[in-house]
Amino acid sequence: MSTGASVDPSSAAGAAVPPGFTVVITRPAGQSAALMAQLSAAGVAALEFPLIDIGEVGDAAPLRAALASLEHYALVVFVSPNAVDRAFAHHDAIWPHALPVGVVGPGSVAALARHGVEAPAYRVISPSVPADDDTGRFDSEALFAALEAALGTGDFEGRRVLIVRGDGGREWLADRLREAGAQVETVAAYRRIVPEPSISAWSRVHALLAGVPHAWLLTSSEGVRNLDELAREHLTAGEIAQLKRAMLVTPHPRIAQTARGVGFDRITVSGAGDARIARALLASAASAASAVSVASVVKPVPSNPAHSRMTDSNDSRNASIPPAATPPLPPNPPFTPYEAQQKPRNSSAPLLWFVIVVLICAAGVGSFALNRKVDRMEQQLAQRQQANDAQTAALSVKTEQALATVHQSDSQVSQLEGKLADAQAGQQALQQQYADLARTRDDWTLAEVGQMLSAASQQLQLTGNTQLALFALQSADTRLAASDSTQVVVVRKAIAQDIDKLKSAPSTDLTGLAIKLDNAIEQVDALPLSGEAPIGHATAHAATPADSAKVAAATGEPRWKVLWHEFTAGFGQQLASLVQVRRIDNADAMLVSPDQGYFVRENLKLRLLSARLALLSRNQTTLKSDLHAADAALGRYFDSASKQVQTVRGLVKDVDTGSAAVELPNLNTSLQAVHQYRSQG
Repeated sequence: MSTGASVDPSSAAGAAVPPGFTVVITRPAGQSAALMAQLSAAGVAALEFPLIDIGEVGDAAPLRAALASLEHYALVVFVSPNAVDRAFAHHDAIWPHALPVGVVGPGSVAALARHGVEAPAYRVISPSVPADDDTGRFDSEALFAALEAALGTGDFEGRRVLIVRGDGGREWLADRLREAGAQVETVAAYRRIVPEPSISAWSRVHALLAGVPHAWLLTSSEGVRNLDELAREHLTAGEIAQLKRAMLVTPHPRIAQTARGVGFDRITVSGAGDARIARALLASAASAASAVSVASVVKPVPSNPAHSRMTDSNDSRNASIPPAATPPLPPNPPFTPYEAQQKPRNSSAPLLWFVIVVLICAAGVGSFALNRKVDRMEQQLAQRQQANDAQTAALSVKTEQALATVHQSDSQVSQLEGKLADAQAGQQALQQQYADLARTRDDWTLAEVGQMLSAASQQLQLTGNTQLALFALQSADTRLAASDSTQVVVVRKAIAQDIDKLKSAPSTDLTGLAIKLDNAIEQVDALPLSGEAPIGHATAHAATPADSAKVAAATGEPRWKVLWHEFTAGFGQQLASLVQVRRIDNADAMLVSPDQGYFVRENLKLRLLSARLALLSRNQTTLKSDLHAADAALGRYFDSASKQVQTVRGLVKDVDTGSAAVELPNLNTSLQAVHQYRSQG
């Protein structure tokens, strides 16, 4: 097993590849064509066994909104080639030339070039690795160092940074940028899905685990966990044990640490890039070929009694000749977690360092003691071969116990890392809460004033109550009077303009006019129609005759003549009292039957009710139309001589006169000033 970060290309290329050696590639489907071509050219078979699928996010609206406002950002970071491809699938416009782009590795640089974003036309920032460095460490830590070198630490203060990543990605880079003073926003461009490999793929895996030399390529910690989960569901206990002993190649120490945590022990860290990965895989194939050749040459020493007797008889002759025995292989060196190389992030870092140092010391002491025991056993092997066999068996048992102890220590370290990740998530949540609480007093006051003005504007449009709107504006001005900010002064000027507008607007007593219409509606049923006015019983009557003698003496006329005038006048009065004459200008009113009179009154009520609704909603056109139609119906179909009809018509005319057309004011000036302040903030 090798935990080094580089492989000698000459040795990897020159070593023979064992027959049937297969590399299991666990990248997402369709992303390993170049690597498979390199392996095929070297005579190594490859099996695509995807452990992660890349899918669309559930809601792409935040991603599209962020890409539509790129001019507001000072830096955009893509964490992977998948993030680049998925983001540009939602971005049709030309990428701004002045906007720097940060990417983690060469794969992302190539993905940007496919979409037309490459140097020198664009500024692409990525980690640079020296030519003599085979580690190829391309990760968030290296990218942050490259950003600091290219832009400077102080250049992040107050600048907006967009990070495009997968759903639920690592927060290390975002936390470091926030610590540098940047305003970091993260959007998800894709999501990772645990695939279900096909039956044919599982058949190939079963065949490989049955004894065929092979190696696994795992390029993400999530892929390691998915492999462990799928193995528990589809493999037997023996196959799982073979899988954990298989050769494993990873491009990053963090992935190797995760693999050790789930039980893998033959791990090679290759570094990023298909070239480094291919060299590491070819080196694994060469080591597998060497192991096969050694196993075919070295034969076990028989331990039967005859052999023991032969050895005892030849002790005197071969005392000076050392025995030809193969010493046991030394144990694996302990794996140093990658995260232990980083600087502490919080108050629990000293404790984690202490635990790691204790584990390293324990492993070193154990290795030293183990080497001493091996030396003693080699000395005893020259004296007694049979005792050497027993001691070799005991040494194997102790080696397995030591490996079990190391695995247990790795598991404990993984648990500590999980707790550390939870603590970091809690810290991020607290930072977000602190940012929300850090808003200024003016922001909260403007938010309350905005809600108050919005409610007052809605009430003004619905009910036309200018007094309520005026009270709301005055209250808002009082709330803002305690601040002397320039933006607050601008909002107060806008509120003062709306206050003057409301004070100058004429007031209409809508309630009083509505009451008059209600009174008119209540009296409609009692109004007499034309031709329905009651006619009293005709009774002949005349004035009381005066004294004819006195009248004749006063006028100097003959008495018979006075009597004649009195007779004719009394007779004419009696005839006139028997006849009543009424004038009806509308002939249709005389043709209205009693049944039709009911509908006439109901139609009049509907007109008055419609006028009342138009009055309350300030619909001047409908109000005037309904009032004029109601007055025309009263004059056409009802008795104009009736006092009740005259009263109702008077109410209708009062409403018509009192409801003058008044344009309803609004609060748009104040609302626009508040909205402009909040958008600038």
